[in-house]
Amino acid sequence: MSTDTPQSGTNADTDADTDDDAAVERRSHEPLVRVRNLQKYFWENDSLLDRLLGNDRVAVRAVDGVSFDIYEGETLGLVGESGCGKSTTGETLLRLQEPTDGRVEFEGQNVYDLAGEALTEFRTDAQVVFQDPFSSLDPRMTIGDIVQQPLDIHDVGTEDERRERVRDLLERVGLSVDQLDRYPHEFSGGQRQRIGIARALALEPDFLVLDEPTSALDVSVQAQVLNLLDDLQDEFDLTYLLISHDLSVIRHVCDRVAVMYLGEIVEIGPVADLFEVPKHPYTKALLESVPRASTDERERDRETLTGDVPSPRDPPSGCRFRTRCPAVIPPEDLEIEQETYRELMDLRQRIEGEDISLESVGEDGQFALEDGPVPEADVPAFVAALKERLLDRDLPSPHDEIVEEALAELATSDWDAAAERLRAEYESVCERAHPDLRTDEQSAPEQHRPVACHLYGESPPNAVDPSSWRE
Repeated sequence: MSTDTPQSGTNADTDADTDDDAAVERRSHEPLVRVRNLQKYFWENDSLLDRLLGNDRVAVRAVDGVSFDIYEGETLGLVGESGCGKSTTGETLLRLQEPTDGRVEFEGQNVYDLAGEALTEFRTDAQVVFQDPFSSLDPRMTIGDIVQQPLDIHDVGTEDERRERVRDLLERVGLSVDQLDRYPHEFSGGQRQRIGIARALALEPDFLVLDEPTSALDVSVQAQVLNLLDDLQDEFDLTYLLISHDLSVIRHVCDRVAVMYLGEIVEIGPVADLFEVPKHPYTKALLESVPRASTDERERDRETLTGDVPSPRDPPSGCRFRTRCPAVIPPEDLEIEQETYRELMDLRQRIEGEDISLESVGEDGQFALEDGPVPEADVPAFVAALKERLLDRDLPSPHDEIVEEALAELATSDWDAAAERLRAEYESVCERAHPDLRTDEQSAPEQHRPVACHLYGESPPNAVDPSSWRE
């Protein structure tokens, strides 16, 4: 783990080679943490009253089949948009939340089978640093008592030994022993996070989950905390799972990175390789969103994602990213530009979700379906008005005619028929089949890494050339 920005030149290249060799050496051993098919669902309509009324339970799939390994001494980054399940993954991994399914092994033992003394021992070996340094500390306790509390709970040493351990930890994280009797509200955000780190280290753990440890801090304080975590990792031989949405932090801190979208891992690999040659379209979109410090890139075009993140209550079929993907695969033998196909997919999704207002269509709302179906003679004008409202481009033939046939079905509010007309022509492999997280072996050997995308399966017809994403 290093927070230094890579520099050009022989020394930087040598350091990078050394880091790569160390990473390979670590991964030649069994992982410290092994996560397999981890699932965590939260259930709605699950009360006794709901059951009596016969309401169906609804699963919120916060984490849905996640698998990865973390090796001793490394820092694995877990990134993704807000709400993708990163924090829930970390909490479930530590058994702060009970899983719906799956397995987590720590030093070869299934965490979910542990009980009694074995579970207590796991609690000492695996700790967490929470995202919010303000709410994660008890305001009624002094910081000395906060850091000492884990030692008291696990009955570690004598009272004098515990207080000495607390003093050592506070000094190690950059605080003064004179502050032992002060309360959390007397400290800044960065100091509170240092207190949280000291508390997490009290039991001398081997593994830490860092849940966005710098997101609530100023930039200068972030650097101090990251440097501290770097020093502590070297000093105490720690292994980190770093959860963050800040890709600049991930790039300069982590050894490997896993990219998460809507409860699933879509790509995982060495951080340098993944940042230089992103494979999954979602990974590329995340990297495109990172602000650049260089003025040379002031005028660069930013490839932003369309649409909203789907709900984990009802995730899309097949590839969950397909509803926003700029490289979704058209049907076989369909000659169509990617931008046009993306717009047709967006239109179809709106029709399937009945997300188009038909209360007022055309100039001055001349068509209003709440008054009844559009007269047959007026259907062409109704379709033309909808096209003008819904589409940003003129469609080539025969796509223009197909869209008009679909929109004509809306003249009688037949949403199903309209959706089926578009589905029959434009259904993609991306929605029919779920892509597994598997190694891409089509690229050069040094770029082999797991990615969940049909573009890296058995080369479907009409698949977009991945190299074109970076043009």
